[in-house]
Amino acid sequence: MTLIKSMTGYGRAVETVNGREFTVEIRSVNNRYLDCSVKLPRMVSFGEDAVKQAVKASVSRGKVDVFVTVRSENAADTTITLNNAVVEGYLKAMEQMHTQYGVENDISVAVLSRMPEVFTIEKPQVDEEQLLSDLLGVVNQALQSYDAMRVTEGAALDADLRSRGQTILSLVSQVEQGNAQTVVDYRARLEAKLKEVLENTNIDESRILTEAAIFADKVAVDEETVRLRSHLEQMNQMLTTGGAMGRKLDFLLQEMNREANTIGSKCTDVRLARIVVDIKAELEKIREQTQNIE
Repeated sequence: MTLIKSMTGYGRAVETVNGREFTVEIRSVNNRYLDCSVKLPRMVSFGEDAVKQAVKASVSRGKVDVFVTVRSENAADTTITLNNAVVEGYLKAMEQMHTQYGVENDISVAVLSRMPEVFTIEKPQVDEEQLLSDLLGVVNQALQSYDAMRVTEGAALDADLRSRGQTILSLVSQVEQGNAQTVVDYRARLEAKLKEVLENTNIDESRILTEAAIFADKVAVDEETVRLRSHLEQMNQMLTTGGAMGRKLDFLLQEMNREANTIGSKCTDVRLARIVVDIKAELEKIREQTQNIE
């Protein structure tokens, strides 16, 4: 079963591989599309595209930030040696400056160490393919931690959406029952009014039936409630199927709101109008939660 996932999440992994400690942190917030940003140390900057592809394979929507740090466990990775020829050249030139121009001879290690090319820094050849493989291994561990958190939040979203769907179904049933009673009440009021106006004159029953039928057709919400029920069932099916569904739910919510608005425009009874307001409130809460689903 594929579970739904929240777009917000956090994951972290720390692993020492081949003498290097990799720390990978992944965090995300809601976003309409996938927007992945990767921050890498210079030594692994060549792996940015590969890290983004790893994220893309696991995430379809959200603003995702990936932070990577790498610390070498082996100090011998970098060798710093003194460039004797360059140092001797600086010393000779500085002594000449002192003798020829009478400048104070304040030569020190601190002064010389700031001169260009005094030190030779040698770094061993890096196997970029191996380094990238090591990095991606830790990235995938962080993604697993990140996904686990998103699944946990997704389960809470699933339960909330299903609960609100049931609430809406209950409210729809109240509208359907109340709407039928509205027609009955309208006919009774119409008949009472005609009796009052016509007094003892015989009332044309067919006229009452015709007027009641016109009114019933005007306030009928059967088609809208059937479609709204169907949309809610479709939402439950999508939640059961799982996977990335946020955009589909956005569209489905638009359809539900359209039906609710139509029902509201047809309800002439104040009590039913209030129930429709409750339906719209629940749909708005579902819409807000949908914004968190991948």
